[in-house]
Amino acid sequence: MKRHERNVYRVTFAVMVTAVVAVVSCSSGKEDQPVSVSNGNKDDLRAVSATALEVAEGKRIAQASCARCHGMDGVSKSKGIPHIAGQRPGYLHLELRAYQTGARGDKAMDGAVKFLSDDALVQVAAYYASLEPAPAVASGVKPAPAKTPDPLQAGKDAAAGCAGCHGEGGISKIPGMPSLVGLDPKYLVAAMKAYKTDQRKHDIMKSLLMSKSDADLESIALFYALLKPDRAQTPPVNGKVKSGEAAAAACAGCHGNQGVSGNPVTPSLAGQEAQYLVTATKAYKDGSRKDETMAGPAAALDAATINDLAAFYADQTPKPPNVRKPLTTAEWAQKCDRCHGINGNSTDPLTPALAGQRADYLEKVLHDYKTHTRKSPPMAAMSDVLGDVDIADLAAHYARQTPRSVVFAIPQDK
Repeated sequence: MKRHERNVYRVTFAVMVTAVVAVVSCSSGKEDQPVSVSNGNKDDLRAVSATALEVAEGKRIAQASCARCHGMDGVSKSKGIPHIAGQRPGYLHLELRAYQTGARGDKAMDGAVKFLSDDALVQVAAYYASLEPAPAVASGVKPAPAKTPDPLQAGKDAAAGCAGCHGEGGISKIPGMPSLVGLDPKYLVAAMKAYKTDQRKHDIMKSLLMSKSDADLESIALFYALLKPDRAQTPPVNGKVKSGEAAAAACAGCHGNQGVSGNPVTPSLAGQEAQYLVTATKAYKDGSRKDETMAGPAAALDAATINDLAAFYADQTPKPPNVRKPLTTAEWAQKCDRCHGINGNSTDPLTPALAGQRADYLEKVLHDYKTHTRKSPPMAAMSDVLGDVDIADLAAHYARQTPRSVVFAIPQDK
């Protein structure tokens, strides 16, 4: 049987309620076996049951509307453009419909499918799904590490030069030096970047941080976030705790009750070094530290109130931020595989396969889910906790996996 005819035959589908799943690689030398699919929305599964004539018409549409970017073989040669050969048919159809409605916010794709009928979308989805998947490409893809690095050890190593000022375990023993424990990594990373860019003025901090990569900063912040917090071990300032408690009512909306923030980008103040709090608040007040959110509240404070606030917050018990020890790439992939199939080979016609996909495209999509540029509540929840390094490693992991063809075929009811 010719390759195209065989691929057309592979996507034969008939509706059945009971599902039994089986997956076999095209490259294994064995005949493809069927994956049974339970009946959901029949419109969503039209591309799965496309006929040979519809697939042939999809090829004609692809030549006119899709091939310039995706190629007739569905194998992308351009950065940021996904492979779509062998992609799951129902998923391709749903995505084309999303682009057509403008839900994806991609002008090039929106324009390419804007005037196509839904029948045409079904046909072109079925055509590309009928092709052999793009082979996994190792060149240009980040290789798998020989040994999985320990992120906590990486953070400890990167933070080796911090202890002299900020204390062992991130608990300050020097007046004017902030403790680094009890802070959410998102805040601490942003603060360190602010020193690098001179948004916060401090020559020593800038010189120490300029050589640190973004990955180093994330590791340092994570290291301190996972340490047990305690109050700074420095003398109190000349302030009244009770008066500070009353004044702190205006701060609780951002910094939380008793100075424990519920917002990852807003610092907790509980247990923070008192003299540092005084110095930082005065810097916001005189404008030497730039922050529009802090400028207004700080401007209204007199010196006595600033001391009272510092005394109150330094006296509070710090609590660890809501941060967990990071997962390895293999552990993240196990979570992804629950929906996307083993090694990213989806057996659901409505869920995309990830195996062999371009790493740069996967990185872009994960960042888009993380920033909510691309809408999907489940994917947003999964990607929200991923750091940039996690995203790059996951994308490389799936790009290295061997993509496998899946047949969606069920016997007709007798």
